[in-house]
Amino acid sequence: MKTRIIPLLLSLLLIILAGCEELKQIARQAESGRPLTQQEVIRGLRQALVIGSDSAASRLSATNGYYLDEMIRIPLPPEAEVITNNLSYLPGGEQLVEDVILRINRAAEEAAREAAPVFAGAIAGMSIQDGFEILRGDRDAATQYLKDRTYEELYGLYQPKIRQSMDKAIVGNVSTTEAWNTLTSQWNRLASSTAGRIANLEPVNTELDSFLTNEALNGLFLKLAGEEAKIRTRPEARVTELLRRVFGSEPANYSHISPPAHQ
Repeated sequence: MKTRIIPLLLSLLLIILAGCEELKQIARQAESGRPLTQQEVIRGLRQALVIGSDSAASRLSATNGYYLDEMIRIPLPPEAEVITNNLSYLPGGEQLVEDVILRINRAAEEAAREAAPVFAGAIAGMSIQDGFEILRGDRDAATQYLKDRTYEELYGLYQPKIRQSMDKAIVGNVSTTEAWNTLTSQWNRLASSTAGRIANLEPVNTELDSFLTNEALNGLFLKLAGEEAKIRTRPEARVTELLRRVFGSEPANYSHISPPAHQ
């Protein structure tokens, strides 16, 4: 008798467990369709910005993060175009220019390590109104929000880091500043010579750290926009349940919420 009861009990237990799993699945499906709350939207957007900014800064601060990325590789300043257009006048000019470009990008890569923490205040200060405008906005709306609210402060914090990294001997025991000064001083001597004046060559005087800071920040925000676009459009990029809830929801799931007119 007992031998018959045991298999029955096991079968009943399996049915119950299977039923529980089905109920869990139904619950998960119901949960995924549940309208979003204001708190979820803000937390989800903050999480997306934290993940995106950390990822962008991490990629750019790696060796060759700028230098080997054609989208954001920092060239010489526009004022130095006269040099690149007349490299034949300089002995070893092509290598001199590439050497400076390498060091410029190395300086940006080093400064990028400081970028992610700067975003924290703007992310924490995001209002409900801001959050819903971002959620309903363009695919780079969160990036633009962050750029509008941090660029000036970020520039002020970033430029000293850029200047400091430019003065460090980060490649071949030569700093970016030294390499730039070598290039421009050689060029300016040539431009000031009789042959240079005959050829209408112009000297180059540029605040390299200011140019580099703007270019480095533009690259940072471009990468951040790319990370945001991934989260908005690619389900596999939504690496947390909250991101899946916020960015995977149909508009109907949050259209019922009317954020306050004044924060």
